[in-house]
Amino acid sequence: MASVGPSASAQPAVGPPEPSHPVAARSPAPGRRRVAAFAAGHSCVDVYQGAVAALVPFLVSERAYGYAAASGIVLAASLLSSVVQPLFGMLTDRRPTPWLIPLATAASGLGIALVGLDAGYPATVAAVALSGLGVAAYHPAAARAVRTAFGGSGHSVMSWFALGGNIGFACAPLLVMAALAVPGPTGWCLLALPAALGVLVGRPPAPVTAADSRTPARPEDSLAAAPQENRRAFLLLSLVVVVRSVVFTGLSTFVALYVTERGGGGTTGSVALFALFAGSAGGTLLGGLLAGRWGRAATVRRAYAAAVPAVAGILFLPLPLVPVCAALAATALYVPFSLQVTLGQDYLPTRMGTASGVTLGLTVSVGGLASPLIGAAADAASLRTALLPLAVLPVLAWALARRLPEPDVEPDPAR
Repeated sequence: MASVGPSASAQPAVGPPEPSHPVAARSPAPGRRRVAAFAAGHSCVDVYQGAVAALVPFLVSERAYGYAAASGIVLAASLLSSVVQPLFGMLTDRRPTPWLIPLATAASGLGIALVGLDAGYPATVAAVALSGLGVAAYHPAAARAVRTAFGGSGHSVMSWFALGGNIGFACAPLLVMAALAVPGPTGWCLLALPAALGVLVGRPPAPVTAADSRTPARPEDSLAAAPQENRRAFLLLSLVVVVRSVVFTGLSTFVALYVTERGGGGTTGSVALFALFAGSAGGTLLGGLLAGRWGRAATVRRAYAAAVPAVAGILFLPLPLVPVCAALAATALYVPFSLQVTLGQDYLPTRMGTASGVTLGLTVSVGGLASPLIGAAADAASLRTALLPLAVLPVLAWALARRLPEPDVEPDPAR
């Protein structure tokens, strides 16, 4: 239960409510509904990030695209959705853009559905690029809306928001498989259904603004009272996010192949990959819980320290323990994920959209760019040798995170 502090007992029975804690007077049910709406909307958008990769086998087998052509489609989606996000973040900082959230959701689904037209390779790339553009536009606007709607440190709400994205990404192969099982254009139209649902449930509810306007102090007021911009801390945080991205993307790309190379077979490799994705979902929620006890910066540091033995275990422990280590490594790497978004917003309190775009987009793309380097090292030596740096990089992330300050903000109202 939220507390209004020790001074509440000294207040008289009548009089105005405590102005410094307006959130405590709000009903928790609408808050939970808002969190659920944001998480559901995020899930409906991120399903299209996973859908691009899930469509690759179909494009190779049914449209005779080569591996290079298929990789070009995936690269077009990932780079566009990642690199353009900071630009949309700057846009959301300049003026309120609540309309951008449903528009971006619709674009992300429409692009994937248009792939079904089969109008040639350039048209397919353009359709996937449209979906990537929608994903890029959605994240900074939605992350900013989540933070301004709830105020405080925001780590609990942001962890649920991030979990929604994880669920959507994980469900993408199932959606693609079900849609392609339906013959004709109907199946491709089914791929647009999550976007339609996201437009309905994922937009910022009107009661948020109305409720805030009736309270004596708005969440924006607490954010306005946050410390001044700390660009040095934001730069350090960006480097931490880059390192984390390289480690997790490298593991998700090669862990199944590594298990197979060690003689585990395709099934064991799939189990290890599933354990990695399952651990990421658990780590996202765990991060919000631990931050309430230790603080965000301390939680980030401890998570990266825990990632070191977990990643090393994947490479050196017996094969039956690899899925367990994969789950532990993903948990440790995803504990900081949502916390880093809110830390970035607090380091740049007047440019939360830009901070969200960088922490969610630009720095994340570096992991995808590093994967070909890992593959080249594996071809030149061995996959284990190529993956060895992934066990060391969390040490670098921990060292950088040690210098991250803990912003002085109000307690998370969602806890």
